[in-house]
Amino acid sequence: MTNQNVMVSESKPTIGVKITVTLSNSSLFSKHITISRKKVLKKLDNEGGPKVHAWVDSMRDSSPTRVKSTASLSETEEQSSWIAHHPSALDKFEEIVNASKGKKIVMFLDYDGTLAPIVEDPDRAFMTNEMRESVRDVARYFPTAIVTGRCRDKVFSFVKLAGLYYAASHGMDIEGPSKSRKYKKGNQGVLFQPASEFLPMIDEVYKTLLEKTKSIPGAKVENNKFCLSVHFRCVDEKSWGTLAEEVRLVLNEYPKLKLTQGRKVLEIRPTIKWDKGRALEFLLEALGYANSKDVVPVYIGDDRTDEDAFKVLRNRGQGFGILVSKVPKDTNASYSLQEPSEVNEFLRRLVDWKRSSLRQQ
Repeated sequence: MTNQNVMVSESKPTIGVKITVTLSNSSLFSKHITISRKKVLKKLDNEGGPKVHAWVDSMRDSSPTRVKSTASLSETEEQSSWIAHHPSALDKFEEIVNASKGKKIVMFLDYDGTLAPIVEDPDRAFMTNEMRESVRDVARYFPTAIVTGRCRDKVFSFVKLAGLYYAASHGMDIEGPSKSRKYKKGNQGVLFQPASEFLPMIDEVYKTLLEKTKSIPGAKVENNKFCLSVHFRCVDEKSWGTLAEEVRLVLNEYPKLKLTQGRKVLEIRPTIKWDKGRALEFLLEALGYANSKDVVPVYIGDDRTDEDAFKVLRNRGQGFGILVSKVPKDTNASYSLQEPSEVNEFLRRLVDWKRSSLRQQ
C-alpha cells in the first residue's frame, strides 16, 4: 500500500511560502514533484492572495511600521502621544549628556534616511558636506561606526571618512580600527565577515533577480555583497504584488536565504543569526566595552532593520536608541529626530558639548 505524505511549511519571517511535496512508498524511497512556475502563480492567486495582499499593504508603509491610528485620537493628538513616549533627542539633549557624564559614548549611525535623505535613485544618496564634517568631528571624540545595509565600498564612497568602523551589509561585513587583537587581520584592524560562505549564492541570486525583474519598470536590484536589495520606490504601486511574487519565486529555490523588508526595499539576506543588533554588540566587544558599565552606546537609525539595534540597547538597559522619523512608528528607540538635518544638529551639539567639557577639565 502506498502512503502519501504532503508537507507544507511556511518559512518566517520571509515573504515567501516554501512548499515541499514528498510522496513516499516506504521509508527508503521518496519522490519529489516539481511544480511549474505557472501553477505556482495560479496557486498564489487562488490560495495565497491574502498573504500577497498583506505584504503589499506592508510595502505601502514606511518602516518601522507606522503606529495605527485610533478612532478616539486625532492626528495631532496621536503625534503628541507618540512624542511623549519618544521625545525629541534635541529637546532632551541635556538629559542624554547628563546620563553620559563620566562615561564613554560610542556612536552608531545608519546611513540612508539618517545621514543622507532617502532618494529615488539609491546610487545618488549623497550626504551633505556639513553632515560629513559633523560625522568627522564626532569621530574625533567618540568611536564611531556606520551601520548600513549597503555594501562597504558603496557606503565608504558616500561617507569618504577613514578611521571609522564600517559595518556594511547589515553588519555582515565589518572593518575598521580595533583595540582588540582578537579581530585584527594584518594591518586592516578589525575585520569580520560571518556570511562569507554565502557569497557565491548571493551573486547567483543577484543575476537571476536582474533577469526576472527587468520587465518591471522602476525596479532596481542592488548587490550589497553579503545581501541584496530590491528597491521598489520607483515602481508603480500596481506592480508591487508582481514584484514581490517574482522575488519570492526566485527565493523558493534558496532556503538558506530570507526575505525581509525595509523602507521601499525588499532585503535578501542569509538566514544566519546576524543583524545590526549583533553587529553593535560585536563592535562594543572589539572596542573592549563588552561588559563595561561605563559605556553609553548611541544608535541613530530610521529603518526597520535598525530596530534590532534598538532592542539590544533596551535589553542591555544601556545607551540610547534614536529613531529618525516624521511620523509615529512602532519602535524600541527611546528618542526621536525628524530628519537628517536634525541628526546633523544633534551631532554638532554633541561635539560642542564634548569640547566644552574638555575645556573645563
